[in-house]
Amino acid sequence: MARAQRLTRRFPAQMSEAGFRRLRRFAEEAGLEEGEALSFLFENFDSVTHRDNLPHRLDLHKAMLRKRTADRGTE
Repeated sequence: MARAQRLTRRFPAQMSEAGFRRLRRFAEEAGLEEGEALSFLFENFDSVTHRDNLPHRLDLHKAMLRKRTADRGTE
């Protein structure tokens, strides 16, 4: 039986618009509130991520962030 989920921690977070839309869609599809959905994803991180793809996707994301930062410096 699933344990009751008490959302006791809050933290300021920034998300991209695309990331937030995806979180809202996932929460809606799962029948959860956004905070519950985010807690679920982090509590089950190892089982909901693809271990082989994660490092590659993370490298791509970091490269995109570096490029965005570099582009801001040239404006």
